[in-house]
Amino acid sequence: MKGFSLARMLLVAGTLLSAVIMRDVYAQSAEQIEQLRQQVQQQGGTSSAAAANVSPMSLGSSASRTIQSANASQPSVGQYSSQPRAGLPLPGEPTIDTVYPAQEPIVNPPFAANLFIGGFESERTNGLNDNYLIAPGDKISIWMWGAVNYSDVVTVDNQGNIFIPNIGPVHLANSPAGSVNQTVTSTIKQVYTNDTNVYVNLLTSTPVSVFISGPVLRPGQYAGQASDSVLYYLKRAGGIDFLRGSFRQIDIRRNGKIIASADLYRFIKDGYLPEVAFKDGDTILVRPIGQTVVVENGARNSFTFEFKSDELLGETLTEYARPNDFISHVSVAGVRENGQFARYFALNDFTNFPLQGGDLVEFVDDHEEQIYRINVAGSHTSASQIMVDKGTRLQDVLNFVEIDPSLSDAQNVYLLRKSVAVKQKEIIEEGLQRLERSVLTAPIGSTGEGAIRVQEAQLVSDFIARAREIEPLGKVIVSENGDIANILLESGDTIVIPEVTDLIHIGGEVLLPQSVVFNPDATTEDYIAWAGGFTQRADDERILIIRKNGNVAFDSVDGSFWSAGKKDLTLEAGDQIVVLPAIDVKSLQAIKDITQIIYQIAVAANVALE
Repeated sequence: MKGFSLARMLLVAGTLLSAVIMRDVYAQSAEQIEQLRQQVQQQGGTSSAAAANVSPMSLGSSASRTIQSANASQPSVGQYSSQPRAGLPLPGEPTIDTVYPAQEPIVNPPFAANLFIGGFESERTNGLNDNYLIAPGDKISIWMWGAVNYSDVVTVDNQGNIFIPNIGPVHLANSPAGSVNQTVTSTIKQVYTNDTNVYVNLLTSTPVSVFISGPVLRPGQYAGQASDSVLYYLKRAGGIDFLRGSFRQIDIRRNGKIIASADLYRFIKDGYLPEVAFKDGDTILVRPIGQTVVVENGARNSFTFEFKSDELLGETLTEYARPNDFISHVSVAGVRENGQFARYFALNDFTNFPLQGGDLVEFVDDHEEQIYRINVAGSHTSASQIMVDKGTRLQDVLNFVEIDPSLSDAQNVYLLRKSVAVKQKEIIEEGLQRLERSVLTAPIGSTGEGAIRVQEAQLVSDFIARAREIEPLGKVIVSENGDIANILLESGDTIVIPEVTDLIHIGGEVLLPQSVVFNPDATTEDYIAWAGGFTQRADDERILIIRKNGNVAFDSVDGSFWSAGKKDLTLEAGDQIVVLPAIDVKSLQAIKDITQIIYQIAVAANVALE
């Protein structure tokens, strides 16, 4: 009895221990399952949430038969990678930088080179289209419902067939993707004639492997769709080498034979590319570059053109280059019979001119300008532009300009001329370069002086940078004391007729730059006092007086080397008083250069640069 009780106690204890262990194991598994479920929901998003809500009971029951999938145990195959190693080279592997030496940017790149900065390699979701031809390895989804339930993803085998239980093989190789549904449905309907619905869809297409060789940046083997264009594969290979590869002869070879050729010029001009369904092992071969002609300038398409032998004519080049409007002549330079060759003739005579590889062509607008456009600005009531013949003088134009004598000061006319502005810019630039040389090459006597010179050099460099931003006006003084010089006009000249004014303008190194009413009894010192007086940086011995007609005079408060003093200078309404800054530089040469530049800028642009 005691033995029975002991055995029973051991049995009960074992049962309780097993229950505790199973409870702990179940609790631990439940916790782990819950954690995994939360992780999957966080990573999978809505797809996991949708999967979690699926219940076996929601499938319902049906009296129809269900055919088991023949490929139920086969794993699904993902899409192929279009970027091997994400462009990262292996250690010691050649790269473009090591294979191709560094080159200067091409001034006239090849015509059609912009194709390889286009979107021919843009990403796509599946790359399928209705004209895609079914190939072995393609995945096809089949759904049947009604009298028969069946769903599966089948693979096109090496013989070009798919196998459907109770139906048999269905041949789909080389069938267009748009006809797959009709082909499979018609075959199934031959067996299941009533109450059976069918839906067939091409899920994934099998990529093809194409070799790219010849003068391309990255020759090799690339994957793509059979329906991809030749430009897609060329872009994958980095494009054609501009210096060595041909844009005109690109062969597509299969089994050692040329099945198609592409001419990128035809694609640019007519939008034509050969229609090729690529297969595994096809080769795109870029041929060496042919004879080239360079259009340097004067055309809308100033590129390097590659021509075949029968296309080396001026007419063909003109058609591709598209010269600018008003082009009248053509310049051709090259080599003929081992000697230098150059010709310059009218554009009409260029049509049948025979070109040769290596020629340099320039389209030139060589029309002699016979009619000038003259601008009229300031105070006038006539048109702002007047077209005149070449050789017209200023007085001839002024006779046609209408003014109001009470508002226009016709005695102080001046010109703004582009050629003079360019010359003024050159003079200022020469002075700036001379100043830069004098500062940077000044001798240094000690370490302390060297530190001072470094600071001065920085200040002068800042001054030079600001001075180079000044744009001269190009003023031409044509009037003085009521007399107007009857000078020849140039194309683009601007005749400025000042307004009658009662103001004097004060600027530069004064505390309150402003305009005040003209007082015939006031002097330069009076006007500067009305403008708040000099600043601490002002130079009272260098006061610039810019007359209304553009003429320049100097004045000072107490008289100096630059002027005869305030007694000999008479101000007039419309004058500008510009107080120039004082220069504090140790080098006498730098003082001379900076002073000269400040004067040049003040006169050329009416600006007092500090």
